[in-house]
Amino acid sequence: MPQAEQDTSSFSTADISKTKIWQVIGASSIGTMIEWYDFYIFGSLAAVISPLFYPPGNDTFAYIAYLATFAVGFLVRPFGALFFGRIGDLVGRKYGLLITMLIMGGATACIGLLPTFSQIGYAAPIILLLIRVLQGLALGGQYGGAAVYVAEHVPDNKRGFYTSFIQITASLGFFLSLTVILIVQNTMSADRFAGRAEGFGGWRLPFLISVFLVGISLYIRLRMKESPIYQQLKTSGMTSASPLIDAFTKWENLKLVLISLFGATAGQGVVWYTGQFYALFYLQSILNVNATSANYIVAVALLMGMPFFIFFGALSDRIGRKWIILAGCLLAVVTYLPIYKAMQAAAGSNVVTVTSQKSPATGAITLTPMSPDPSTDKAANTKVAPKVFPYTSFGELISDRSAWALIFLVFVQVIWVTMVYGPIAAYLVEAFPAKIRYTALSLPYHIGNGVFGGLLPLIGLSVVAETGNIYAGLYYPMIIAGITFIVGAVLLRETHGHRIWAEFEDR
Repeated sequence: MPQAEQDTSSFSTADISKTKIWQVIGASSIGTMIEWYDFYIFGSLAAVISPLFYPPGNDTFAYIAYLATFAVGFLVRPFGALFFGRIGDLVGRKYGLLITMLIMGGATACIGLLPTFSQIGYAAPIILLLIRVLQGLALGGQYGGAAVYVAEHVPDNKRGFYTSFIQITASLGFFLSLTVILIVQNTMSADRFAGRAEGFGGWRLPFLISVFLVGISLYIRLRMKESPIYQQLKTSGMTSASPLIDAFTKWENLKLVLISLFGATAGQGVVWYTGQFYALFYLQSILNVNATSANYIVAVALLMGMPFFIFFGALSDRIGRKWIILAGCLLAVVTYLPIYKAMQAAAGSNVVTVTSQKSPATGAITLTPMSPDPSTDKAANTKVAPKVFPYTSFGELISDRSAWALIFLVFVQVIWVTMVYGPIAAYLVEAFPAKIRYTALSLPYHIGNGVFGGLLPLIGLSVVAETGNIYAGLYYPMIIAGITFIVGAVLLRETHGHRIWAEFEDR
């Protein structure tokens, strides 16, 4: 047995060198970023490939059906959290991470090879749904393992700073997905990329690239050792034989799970998905911004905002996690409507409402953004809103001053994201005891993000389609973030400064 896994009775995070800490962070972050890339490439390509996997003739119905499939991946994340969290608490953090990586990489590659509706009919959306379920299960086990693995290596007084590098991987994976899509798009015609031309559809390449990325991550993760705290759990015989039972049937632990969900992660989840995914869908589907230009706008805003994950993670080490998270939720509630009204004005498509028509035979919904006709009575006449920002090159886009206004408005939303998300891993790790940590923190995180956050694009666009109000989709995240602020302000306890080795020292 290697020396690192033998005598751990007097071992603590103080014994780990900074070089070792950065190796741990690098190994965990690269793998986690790749898994987020795999998961989000599906959503990033929604507007392009949704017509390929559903019956032709109604692109809006296909888009909403695709978003529903996208949402399924989020709904199953809590089940992945329970299954892989149990593995992480029983067998080890490292092995949970390896298994989830293999499942995620394989599922993503399968999407890149999946025949379309025109080739295999209704089998295409069914298989796509099953693959998405596998992705959701894998991601449900991935995040908790990465956050716990890093947090159990680092000093107590810098846990927010070091774990923020795990937090940045979600946005970095989303950014990477947008970047790969834009690079591939610029190497071929729009018809070839979207699969409308003969031959291999270019949209498949971002999925297939995952095979190469996963290979790199697996090589790195196979070289990782188990976390020192888990080694100490094994050595001292303190691991839980039944982590699910210990986490969710004992009131003192279940209470922490519920408070963490409704007082932190539910609001964090909706703020995260509003500031990034809903902003992208809103630009493309409601404001009629060209899909490539919308990708550029969100990608630039994400790149500008990423350093703030680390800033707020480090700040939480000094002033606490709780109020930074809750302040981000409150700012979202107060500012979303003004921000999205400003986005509508900056886009220049002059969309004032949407019309929706439902087929009595199929129930399919057609969603059409509408704007006033400037040549006639504005109060009485409308017309289909035009496509705006029809740029295919980044240089053309950034030469348009209005594009910078949209970038800034998305960037502000990303700042709220960094406030709620930067400190959340440190809080969750500190909130739960070591022997059930992987299981217990994964469930509230993935319900908050997978259910409350993951359903947001589908709920938001469906509410807009139903009401015709282009801002109605914002009420859902505003309500959830508001509830989180109230519950968190009353019940959430501050955890910064918590010594996660103390439970061993007390024995």
